[in-house]
Amino acid sequence: MLMKSMVLHNFRSYHGDVSIEFGKLTAFVGKNDIGKSTILEALDVFFNDSKGVVKIDKPDINIVAAAEGDNEISISICFEDLPDRVVIDATNETTLQAEYLLNGIGQLEIVKRYPNAGNTKIFIRANHPVNQHCSDLLSKKDTELKRILDDQEIECNDRTRNAVMREAIRNHHRAELQLNITDIDVSKNDAKSIWEKLQTYLPIYSLFQADRKNCDGDSEVQDPLKEAVKSILNENDISELLERVAQSVDAKLREVSLRTLDKIRELNPELANTLTPSFPPSASLKWADVFKNVSIAGDENIPINKRGSGVKRMILFNFFRAEAERKLLERENASIIYAIEEPETSQHVANQRLLVRAFKTLSELQNTQILITTHSPVVVKELDFDNLRLISIINDEKNVIAVQPNELPYPSLNEINFAAFSEISEEYHNELYGHIEEQGWLAEYKNGKPLMTYIREQNGTCTPEQKTLSEYIRHQIHHPENHRNVHYTPQQLEQSINDMRTFISLKHI
Repeated sequence: MLMKSMVLHNFRSYHGDVSIEFGKLTAFVGKNDIGKSTILEALDVFFNDSKGVVKIDKPDINIVAAAEGDNEISISICFEDLPDRVVIDATNETTLQAEYLLNGIGQLEIVKRYPNAGNTKIFIRANHPVNQHCSDLLSKKDTELKRILDDQEIECNDRTRNAVMREAIRNHHRAELQLNITDIDVSKNDAKSIWEKLQTYLPIYSLFQADRKNCDGDSEVQDPLKEAVKSILNENDISELLERVAQSVDAKLREVSLRTLDKIRELNPELANTLTPSFPPSASLKWADVFKNVSIAGDENIPINKRGSGVKRMILFNFFRAEAERKLLERENASIIYAIEEPETSQHVANQRLLVRAFKTLSELQNTQILITTHSPVVVKELDFDNLRLISIINDEKNVIAVQPNELPYPSLNEINFAAFSEISEEYHNELYGHIEEQGWLAEYKNGKPLMTYIREQNGTCTPEQKTLSEYIRHQIHHPENHRNVHYTPQQLEQSINDMRTFISLKHI
């Protein structure tokens, strides 16, 4: 099962309904505090029910919406690549199509609402029967379904399976189902048990935050294996095994202590009567101390927490991956979503490129999606257009748009980096200038612009020429061997880029 899209409603900086599309690998880019991390954290709330990294709270309600009297947050997600068969009551197999649990375009759409940032209300938004005779079958018990069969004299060849009885009732009313988009409440009554089974088919969601602890005192940094020990010891089968070990040791110790007291009693009964064996309860045993020396160490046994920030973060990131995959193995046929904030943090440029290539490879695996946020032009340039989502504010409204070639004025990742990070570069300058030249607009662009002197050097001869700022910079980029001119400043490069962007934008109107 793969996540296709999400609509955020009144969550933090997202006012009203804001739609977001996902692919197998999706990177969110935009300026600081624009709402990139908010998307990943909203997903954590949705998938992990505020028991993961993020807990929903009243300050999460959008301020503008609250002032308007709308205090409800909602997160709705559409899924594709759905399982062929599902079990939603007892052990009876059925299909999402047969139960009319898909929306108008064949997706599973789940809506979670948080009134006043409180308890979750869960709905499945589906093209569902609204005919009163068959509109609320999912919430009915088997006895109620049998009563409907009897009252309406409907034939059913198997009254032991709810899915079969529901299908028989719907087939009886096939001509008048009256399908309509409906929010089916699965957070109460018998429908709640259906949701409990259905959610086991949802992807596992693991969030690796940019601001996670990365200091010497953090237990994960000291050694991720120690954290793994805690997790492993909490597993049911391991806990039960250790409990049996503790009970066996306790029983044998009691035998030894009783025999010892008997021998003391033979010599000194009064002393024996003052002695009582004392054993700690098994729950208080510190099994983790048995494995306190597990570690991952580097060259010359230097511990992780004494390594560089980049190395620490790289090890932690891969510990995160390994733990997420372990959870995946525990759920048969499950899918997984890795969400990583700013993977470039503390990483050398070469490592950033390696990470992105690893993400691309990982995203090609079946039932695997990768979500990242980034401020790194290096990361963006390693991605494809269909991986990118640009977050911006247009006319006071937040937008999360897919970046497609020819959608922005220039089909270039340099353009994305400029829009997202205000990155200026000679490469982007060349691209803009080349676009103007290719369109035959150069004379019009130069017309009326201030001129400056550029010294052309050719065959030992120096010739002064009058150039616009964009030409001046263009010549310096293409002829770095010419040292006769004062090199342009970053401010001049930015001014020239903005001048060309403004000109091209007007031409495209």
